[in-house]
Amino acid sequence: MSFDNKRYGGRGKEGRRDGYGGRDAHAYDKKRDNVRRPEDGENSEESGGAVVGRNAVRELMRSGRAVDKLFVRRGDREGSIVVIVAEAIERGIPVIEVEKAKLDSLSDFAPHQGVVALAAEKEYSTVEDILAIAEERGETPLIVISDGITDPHNLGALIRCAEGVGAHGLIIPKRRAVGLTPAVSKASAGAIEHLAIAKVSNIASTIDMLKKKGIWTYAAEAGGAAYYETDMSVPAAIVLGSEGEGVSELVKKKCDYIVSIPMYGKVNSFNVSTAASVILAEASKQQRQKNK
Repeated sequence: MSFDNKRYGGRGKEGRRDGYGGRDAHAYDKKRDNVRRPEDGENSEESGGAVVGRNAVRELMRSGRAVDKLFVRRGDREGSIVVIVAEAIERGIPVIEVEKAKLDSLSDFAPHQGVVALAAEKEYSTVEDILAIAEERGETPLIVISDGITDPHNLGALIRCAEGVGAHGLIIPKRRAVGLTPAVSKASAGAIEHLAIAKVSNIASTIDMLKKKGIWTYAAEAGGAAYYETDMSVPAAIVLGSEGEGVSELVKKKCDYIVSIPMYGKVNSFNVSTAASVILAEASKQQRQKNK
């Protein structure tokens, strides 16, 4: 698995480089009957946390436990698979068609009967839960939004950063992003147990909802104002983009501000979690200084 995080940077004003920006080249291609197909070479899933086989997956669905993704063998639309896929779609669980080799890998070569589910490492919260946490603490809301991070190690590191600076929660998308896999949990070094994490269908719509609740949104991207010159002492949501392409254009247009990390050295990019730690630490500091 490659951890090369491209283009977290770009030329800003006065010829300086801004240390955040870009978007991941990995994407799922075609859709058919609400079932997605991954590009060849997709390897961001982890076998840990996998629930294998039709009966086991059916019982997982009945339990009500959070399910990140359902993988089914391409072209397998017979018997109980049809019922399982229909229930997953009804619950908004991403269903992904893959070749048998992918299922063999996910199941560690156990008999899988053409279906493997990835269960979340913890129960998801809601956006309302995150806002309630800030209210209960009597603090200015500080929320982190991940717009399409696909690498579990990056998401785990982001969770650790967010919890470390005292953020009240993290929002991640349901699709085209990694969920709360065992690898994410491990990379968070335990922080996943202490941070509320919500999973939403649409990041752009969620930003609209947050705005109505008085939250100001900041996209961490190239070409914006220097993060330390930007007022983030208000109720704030910091949006971090995917590893290659950064914050999507639609989401960026929804945000109130664009903030960047000025870069002056030979290196013109930061890893997403590194950029997050810099910007979130500044936002947390500003909020706490204002509330003294």
